[in-house]
Amino acid sequence: MALGIEIRRATHDDYEGVRSFTEDLWADRGGDYIPEIYHEWLEDDDEPKKTFLADAGDEVAGIVQAAMVSPDEAWFQGMRINPDYRRRGLSGRLNEACFEWARERGATVGRVMIFSWNAASLGAARTSGMEPITEFRFAHPEPDPDRRRPDPVSSDPAAAWRYWTHSDARDHLRGLGLAPEETWAVRELDREDFERFADETAVFAVARESGTAGASVRIRSTDRETDDGGTETWAEYGVAAWDDVDAARSLFGAIARDAAEIGADRTRVLLPETAEYVSDASYAGAPIAEEPDFVLGIDLASGGGESGE
Repeated sequence: MALGIEIRRATHDDYEGVRSFTEDLWADRGGDYIPEIYHEWLEDDDEPKKTFLADAGDEVAGIVQAAMVSPDEAWFQGMRINPDYRRRGLSGRLNEACFEWARERGATVGRVMIFSWNAASLGAARTSGMEPITEFRFAHPEPDPDRRRPDPVSSDPAAAWRYWTHSDARDHLRGLGLAPEETWAVRELDREDFERFADETAVFAVARESGTAGASVRIRSTDRETDDGGTETWAEYGVAAWDDVDAARSLFGAIARDAAEIGADRTRVLLPETAEYVSDASYAGAPIAEEPDFVLGIDLASGGGESGE
């Protein structure tokens, strides 16, 4: 137990303490993003989120952020423990602070995304009572105004929603897709989301005489700083599901055209992590991420885990 360490709200004045132990994390994987976005990442008083910091006095021992992504869904992100304070139960204390905060705001479930290679974080999440829910992978089709589409693709939100609700992709993902509220978060998508995306961003439904054969939605586009100090625009697509490889080609074709139309430099499309979907995406010509991401969660209403069975 880490005695004498206070769990409190993180502030902008804590930046140097956070930077000092995070800037060298995961150097072999491109480094940690927290030092670069820390000041933007911290919440304003009116935002439905809170960043917790483990204060060891002269050092920052750990940090994590909790956010509400729907009226009853909480998201936990950015858990970092100072290497000098590991194996002292700090991740559990920070998680409990998040759980309590989320429960007070009406959350019945809390979730976290962990890179599949991050064994330490996976173990810490399970120790805190989280259970596996699902896994996904990103595809990155290149923006292309002339990308081929074997089938026509409509922008009908009702058709896209109906397909999504009956798809094996939705079953595998437990209804989760990228959350519009947070860049690196997922939540349950509903019919109102699809209707809103149709008005504000974009919805795609692969149309065949036999019925809809695929669906996706664009949830946002964001500008990110590059390593050389420039910026690039990412178009993000919250879910993707299809019947077969030709439907995948049509869907990725529509996504590539859409991304080009809005001036995006890069894309990411959330796919279920199954052999069929991942191999279909590659076969259809969409570059895919090297590794999947895992989603774990906890039932905050009863205090038990949200099972992935």
